[in-house]
Amino acid sequence: MEKLSLKEQFSNFCKINKTKNMGDAIEYFAVFGGLGIELDMDIPLPQLIQKHILERYKYLRNDISDYITKDELFPAILAGAASGDRRTNSSFKRAKVAYNDGMDCIEDLLDIGVIKLESSFKHNYVADRVLFTSPFVRFWFAFVSPLFRGIKNGNYDEFYNSFNNKKMEFTQLIFEQLCHEFVKLYFKDEKIYNIGRYWDDTTEINLLAKTKEDKIIAGSCKYTNSKIKKSELTKLKVDCQNADITPNTFIIFSKNGYSNELKSLRNEKLKLFTCRNLKALIEDEH
Repeated sequence: MEKLSLKEQFSNFCKINKTKNMGDAIEYFAVFGGLGIELDMDIPLPQLIQKHILERYKYLRNDISDYITKDELFPAILAGAASGDRRTNSSFKRAKVAYNDGMDCIEDLLDIGVIKLESSFKHNYVADRVLFTSPFVRFWFAFVSPLFRGIKNGNYDEFYNSFNNKKMEFTQLIFEQLCHEFVKLYFKDEKIYNIGRYWDDTTEINLLAKTKEDKIIAGSCKYTNSKIKKSELTKLKVDCQNADITPNTFIIFSKNGYSNELKSLRNEKLKLFTCRNLKALIEDEH
């Protein structure tokens, strides 16, 4: 498995698979990113998962075990992080692991390079969140590892039920991460030095960035089949107020476009992007 940045993994994925349709690229990358294999992108995603992952479960399980080592707590903690809200304490609870033991495992996983930790943008005394360095490893611990008994015996019904119910929510995080990479590229002249997310017990903002001149960019990334309406901008502004953040620029990313009302509000302080814009992340394409 590749040990590259997410942008590099995405660029390699698109080049290997010769895809310029960013909607398909994001969806397939969320599953196969970092695995480094060539796919037939004309084949539906579930069929590719069965061919390249489920039917190769035993081989990939050994590969994952060698990659992560065989600490018995690792799979439970990684499954908790892949399936929940990604907060360290929540992941430990889902894994039924004591906090101190869990943090010891987190330190080991950080050393191995399987995960990174991110803090809320204002460091507001909430638990850090886990980010997987490989989309495929996250997919494995979200959908494969927890259901291994059926999968290793060739029974995939439980997997497909779980994946179909959670696919959109699962892909949302990869979409956010790629949007972060795009923002760093798009605003490169303004020299962004901090980019991440804000969360507390009541408020979530999935894109915040600060430039060298201390200008704040606040964004919303919505991986949904619906067009984004003006209400999303209103919500983003309210969330920023609740977090005591005053942005200079608002940006919204959408999988499937915007309402005419929201598009009419676009100006220098409100920028709207879609999946197509993420093509800029493919090296030598921008």
